[in-house]
Amino acid sequence: MFGSKRMRNALQTIALVLAGSFAGAMPPAHAADPIKVGFSMALTGGVAQNGKQLEIALQIWRDDVNAKGGLLGRPVELVYYDDQSNPANVPALYTKLITVDKVDLLLGPYATNMVAPAMPVIMQHNKMTVSMLGVSVNRHFNYPRYFSMVPIGPDGVRSFSKGFFDLAAAQTPKPRTVAILAADAEFARTSADGAKENAKAAGFKIIFDRGYPPSTTDFAPLVRAVQAANADLVFVAAYPPDTVGIVRAASEVGLKPKMFGGTLIGLLITPIKMQLGPLINGMVIMESFVPAPSLQFPGLKEVMDKYRQRAAGQKIDPFGYGFVPFGYAAGQVLAAAVTATNSLDHDKLADYVRKNKIPTIVGDIEYGPDGEWAKSRMLFTQFHDVVAGGGIQQFADTSKEAILWPEQFKTGTIIYPYEQAKK
Repeated sequence: MFGSKRMRNALQTIALVLAGSFAGAMPPAHAADPIKVGFSMALTGGVAQNGKQLEIALQIWRDDVNAKGGLLGRPVELVYYDDQSNPANVPALYTKLITVDKVDLLLGPYATNMVAPAMPVIMQHNKMTVSMLGVSVNRHFNYPRYFSMVPIGPDGVRSFSKGFFDLAAAQTPKPRTVAILAADAEFARTSADGAKENAKAAGFKIIFDRGYPPSTTDFAPLVRAVQAANADLVFVAAYPPDTVGIVRAASEVGLKPKMFGGTLIGLLITPIKMQLGPLINGMVIMESFVPAPSLQFPGLKEVMDKYRQRAAGQKIDPFGYGFVPFGYAAGQVLAAAVTATNSLDHDKLADYVRKNKIPTIVGDIEYGPDGEWAKSRMLFTQFHDVVAGGGIQQFADTSKEAILWPEQFKTGTIIYPYEQAKK
């Protein structure tokens, strides 16, 4: 009976229906599988305030890319882990991203301390990455698939202090002596090394040079030692928790050099600026990005508006200018390379990034042979007229934080000596 024509037709119909049903239930073709972008991020620990900003920036980038159809016609998926601001955690996380999660692309990590230990793993697997705000890491590795998202340029470690010492050298009478205080960790040591080079090149005499353990909580003895040295210039390289302790100790002991500042990463974070208030007046610090009219590049406002909406209520920086633009721009560099090469091949991607100018929300970026920006755009700023109880809007623009250096971005004139700004 199964050989009848009617039965054969019925069976064919059932087979077609079932085939259609199974086809509808099957996952989409590989072309629609997500492109996985992997990274580790400091979401807890000492630099978590910054890492959380970058996390949101990359989420905004992912959503913007996907709203436009994804990359290569495929949605972008972020795969990431909390490295807890601990360099020891990073190698295992990048190994997992590459060998277990099998991500297609890499970003990060964030911060010099975490980028350096990630590099051997990334190099072993011949992957490309765009790290975020790491300082001259590739000088140790000379790896051709490494690119950095921080505007230090070809001056390398010296760019984190060049403006400070250029400003000091321009004062009359010229100051003569320097004290350097730095945390004993990768970024701070690197920054301090550059400061020593710049100080000597500008003709200053270094009369105090000391490091301290990152676990330090009482900074009064250190700052008293700095005060005893009586240097004209005090340059400090510190992380967010250290920044608060050092600035408070400087106020308590009455530290009064002619210039005071440096690479105090905590002062890039609005809640810490709010916490310290008038104590930061007169300080001259390195900044990577501030909301000056001369730095309003296409797309920046839209991204920062989205960030503010997402950051609301999260107890993180409500403005995010020091970090968010660079996180988003790192994604833009990656996306530009994938789109232009129509590929996920890391050699092709690296070759494209190395040879092309890429538009981003922090401006057009070109890379030099070491994977750093071809041209530096570090800024040095000075706080002034910050008042207690003045509200968070004091820090929404450059009205209380003037750009002093370089000349093309200048929005104010240095208040010198430092003590004048405290009055």
